[in-house]
Amino acid sequence: MIDLFIIPTCPYCQKVIKYMDQNKISCNIFDTNDNDNVLRLLSIGGKDQVPFLYNENTNEKIYESEDIINYLKNYKKD
Repeated sequence: MIDLFIIPTCPYCQKVIKYMDQNKISCNIFDTNDNDNVLRLLSIGGKDQVPFLYNENTNEKIYESEDIINYLKNYKKD
């Protein structure tokens, strides 16, 4: 399963979520308005920037909505 770190009001985050919904891609969503999720984001990705996608199985870490969507186009569910 992949993890997506977001801020709900972020238009770039919403763009990724919309793509995932349209393509029936599920993930764990972490709202970075919660400080614990920010700390997790920083420990995994190294910077406080959203959207951020993390695939724990492959250790892939992706920032930027377009890069995330391009990754998801070829994503094979774990």
